[in-house]
Amino acid sequence: MGFMEIFKARKAVNMHQKGQYDAALKIYEELYAKGHVSAVYMLPFSVLLLRNGKKDEDFLKVKEVLKKAEKAPDLTPDKRQQLLMHYAVAQYKLGEMEKALHLLEAAHQKSPCGIIYGTLGFLYIQAGNAEKALSYNLEALEYDDEDPVTLDNLGQVYYRLLNDKEKAKEYFLKAIEIKEGQIDTLYFLSRYDIEEGKKEAAIEKLEKALEGRFSPLNYVTKADVEKEIAQLKKA
Repeated sequence: MGFMEIFKARKAVNMHQKGQYDAALKIYEELYAKGHVSAVYMLPFSVLLLRNGKKDEDFLKVKEVLKKAEKAPDLTPDKRQQLLMHYAVAQYKLGEMEKALHLLEAAHQKSPCGIIYGTLGFLYIQAGNAEKALSYNLEALEYDDEDPVTLDNLGQVYYRLLNDKEKAKEYFLKAIEIKEGQIDTLYFLSRYDIEEGKKEAAIEKLEKALEGRFSPLNYVTKADVEKEIAQLKKA
């Protein structure tokens, strides 16, 4: 890319980081339409496409962008890990679970890192493989015992797959201490409040979850949380 294109890409990334998502997306789209290949903007571009994705064609575009980004001259090893993670998430959203798992398993074997542990750990849960989900997320905990995503993943393993809600709660509480706005953790902790008849406490957690930035790797969607709040307020 030329000087002006690099300037525009960095400007868009800065907007993205400040939460000006629509403005950033517009510039990303312009750069992409002109055929510019650079990891600087293509990776964050894929993030916004994933977050905004609703239909198969949206996730197919993510794969298209990332395949082109593989040839970017500024694609560092760290950025390649991010690329593989985003590509696997697109595969998962397209119903290609086995492909997503194999891609991330290969990436993990080559170079374990936090984002792979978090993503692959969640996908094992979504795949319903209790034994694999537990062993892998425990391995992730050894890698970083203060990663809120890993702690939440373990909570979900025990809650959703092993039906051990007490053990799950231990991990959810540890996760929320580290990242108080983590969407899925707040959702699952609200389940305990509901079971204990603490409706207001549950609503408070769910409303806090709504303040977060939802992603394809959330167990619940924004619509799920909004519906839950509405139902609790009517009860």
